[in-house]
Amino acid sequence: MAKVSDISKGTFVRYNGELAAVLEYEHRTPGNLRAFYQVKLRNIKSGKLIEQRFRPDEEIEHVRVEVKEQQYLYKEGDTIVCMDNSTYEQINIPKEVFGESFQFLKEGMTILISFDGDNPVYAEPPVAVEMEITYTEPGIKGDTATRTLKAATIETGATVRVPLFINIGDRVKIDTRTGDYIERAK
Repeated sequence: MAKVSDISKGTFVRYNGELAAVLEYEHRTPGNLRAFYQVKLRNIKSGKLIEQRFRPDEEIEHVRVEVKEQQYLYKEGDTIVCMDNSTYEQINIPKEVFGESFQFLKEGMTILISFDGDNPVYAEPPVAVEMEITYTEPGIKGDTATRTLKAATIETGATVRVPLFINIGDRVKIDTRTGDYIERAK
């Protein structure tokens, strides 16, 4: 067991018997009241967000997870086959570990996967990916003044919202955490 003051953003803890990732961590001292830690956690199994206040002397179970760099190979049913870049060992990882970012995975992409023992518990794709637009309505040349968006299908089959001037065949950068358009790729 560790004190709450020993954890930090990005660590894994066991909260209420379940594994959770620390998303935000802030020490607060409001006026003449006692100090506390405001912690935002994400339950790994259910994906729910938890906001909790802890006293500085409270104890919490710190879980050591091993983060490995893996290469995404292909999709097989409800799992994703990845290869360890150092040992070349292949492993099947459930889609649920990726959450919504699964739809932005391309073959050959390098991802970070956190393991609790031999079980994959969390996957983190690159923050931004470059994708080609496979279908969208024809673009309007010169319409860059407004922030109006239209639907577009990317090469993985996912649908994203892009500006009106984007056409079929254009390459765009997309934020994998939110699915938002960032910019046109050079």
